[in-house]
Amino acid sequence: MADLPAILFPPQGTVYDFDDEFDKKPWQEVETQLPPAPREETLIPFYVSPTAQGVFSVDGATISVGSDGVVRYVLVVVAQGGARNVSYEGLRCDTRERRLYAFGRPDGSWSKARSNQWGLVENKMVNRHHAALSREYFCPGGVAIRTAQEGVAALKAGGHPDVPR
Repeated sequence: MADLPAILFPPQGTVYDFDDEFDKKPWQEVETQLPPAPREETLIPFYVSPTAQGVFSVDGATISVGSDGVVRYVLVVVAQGGARNVSYEGLRCDTRERRLYAFGRPDGSWSKARSNQWGLVENKMVNRHHAALSREYFCPGGVAIRTAQEGVAALKAGGHPDVPR
């Protein structure tokens, strides 16, 4: 037995955390409340890409980080022609997924989204704003920001400090 590699016989007292994996509960999303309508004075524009058209903003007053790890925020997109789209969304940083909770109406009320499924955040040339928010502002390295203030600071700085530029 002296010829067997040491890896087969770890040092006495070595502790492994295999059981910890079994103790983990499956992820569960917390109940979400719709925020107030966005206000112009709290909108923070953010950079998407050189080919992005329109103005992309997040209402800094609506950013939250839930106990479930989801970063939630109100997104406002104003197209070049002036059309304005408002949505309440969430990002799961660890899985790189997004969810649309509701659309904003012109009167400031919300219309709940028909689909409540999580979908993959795709990093493509067109409609890249979700990938930008995920990769460059709210989920650096796939890890969620810790506070709303951290998200506001990342938006105002043009990117999270943990993202290489």
